[in-house]
Amino acid sequence: MSPMQNDGMFQNLKYDLPASLIVFLVAVPLCLGIALASGAPLFSGIIAGIVGGIVVGALSGSQLGVSGPAAGLAVIVLTAIQELGAFEIFLMAVVLGGVFQLLLGIAKAGIIGYYFPSSVIKGMLAGIGVIIFLKQIPHAFGYDKDYEGSLSFNQPDGHNTFSELYYMLEAVSPGAIAITSISLLILILWEQPFMKKIRLFQLVQGPLVVVSLGIILNLIFQNIPNLALNTEQVVAIPVPESISGFFGQFSFPDFSSITNPAVWITGMTIAVVASLETLLCLDATDKLDPFKRVTPANQELKAQGIGNILSGLIGGLPITQVIVRSSTNIQSGGRTKMSAIAHGVILLLSAMAIPFILNLIPLASLAAILFLVGYKLAKPSLFKEMYAVGQSHFVPFMVTILGIVFTDLLSGIALGLVVAIFYILYNNYKKPFLFESGKHLQNGAIRLELAEDVTFINKANIQRALTQIPDGSKVIIDASKSINIDYDVIEIIEEFKTNAAFRDIELEIIDRKLKGVPNQMKEVEHAIVNNLVDMQNGKVITS
Repeated sequence: MSPMQNDGMFQNLKYDLPASLIVFLVAVPLCLGIALASGAPLFSGIIAGIVGGIVVGALSGSQLGVSGPAAGLAVIVLTAIQELGAFEIFLMAVVLGGVFQLLLGIAKAGIIGYYFPSSVIKGMLAGIGVIIFLKQIPHAFGYDKDYEGSLSFNQPDGHNTFSELYYMLEAVSPGAIAITSISLLILILWEQPFMKKIRLFQLVQGPLVVVSLGIILNLIFQNIPNLALNTEQVVAIPVPESISGFFGQFSFPDFSSITNPAVWITGMTIAVVASLETLLCLDATDKLDPFKRVTPANQELKAQGIGNILSGLIGGLPITQVIVRSSTNIQSGGRTKMSAIAHGVILLLSAMAIPFILNLIPLASLAAILFLVGYKLAKPSLFKEMYAVGQSHFVPFMVTILGIVFTDLLSGIALGLVVAIFYILYNNYKKPFLFESGKHLQNGAIRLELAEDVTFINKANIQRALTQIPDGSKVIIDASKSINIDYDVIEIIEEFKTNAAFRDIELEIIDRKLKGVPNQMKEVEHAIVNNLVDMQNGKVITS
């Protein structure tokens, strides 16, 4: 059965469950790291991961997207907690942010995500791949000063992505390097074609072997002083003394702060940033999806809104769809949303029952897994492919990558978008009309066929072309194929018409056949709905 069918969720468990385990292993340190960077209780990151997996995963229309706390919101959260004065007050802002997101989904604001060019989305994926790879190098060497999940160039420890590579040399851990090296060898071996033909290795994923071996090596190294890992070099999930202690880690919002204007402003900020990051990751995840499914963006905003309301109510950080976990899910063979849901369930059960085992996982093992994720997102073949497409796509692609590496995710995307829009405007500027000398310069007449959409951007070129026409010429301005012509351009043509009489220019203007058209998307939707109704009523549709 095709995984694209809704009832394929349970038919694909053999793919989704192994993928969910790997996503879970990657998610644990990311949830903890982002909570640490946000100045929030560590367990708030775990709560956000659980809600993002189970609740958002169930409500979302995305088959492969995974939601949880996002590094892009860490600075906003840190600042908001400090300014609002208490974590419980901040949780009220998270709840309000979820309400705003829900309203955005109802208002169909998800369409915004479709306005980002493919070159920028692919640049985002490649940029995240590069930054994941660079950020994991210190962890691979046992230098764990920057939190897991960091995607910003400037780091809380005062260093940046590249200076961190220098400072890590002062604190190299032989044990971490040994675990990273062995883990990478296993992962590379698992990727070889001959390994994929063996049934056992199809069932057992390489990352699971790597993490299991990492735990064993960590235990062995504890008895070898030069190789022993310290507490900073392993996962550090809070360990409750009992089940009641586990539930005692949940927090609740301060509902009395709902009258505080600062809480509402923070809520709106969370909603806007989280929605934008979600929509971008949604588009990127759909591009990575091997089955090329398209996720309903408005449904995603509603799911994220409900997820953030619940996360805020029980003490969790804000949630977005996140590309690191989503791409890990895809690369691990996940096929349906059951993978995201299962990863949330595993996270909940593990945090309750076996946190002490999770705390044996070396960050070096996870660094090796993320090395592979980063490489697959930024493969050299992708750069070659984008270069072959042409400058107008390659330049925004590269600007997005460099922007993400040297600033942060949203800033890098904004830079790429600005460059992409510049190319769109420039190309539009160059084509105000169609003119081919062999076709449009006949019998002494100069024929200018105006484009379908002529805007103020074309004003300068049209003005320049009309000015250069010699006196005594015959000119035909053909607007028959134009649908929209800005008033600025109409004004220029009218001025040329007046001026032509004094320059002995014979001017013919062929007017537009269509002066504005209705919303074509609504026309298509209306036609499809009527067609379905007619078919259900037994009518025969003829063209």
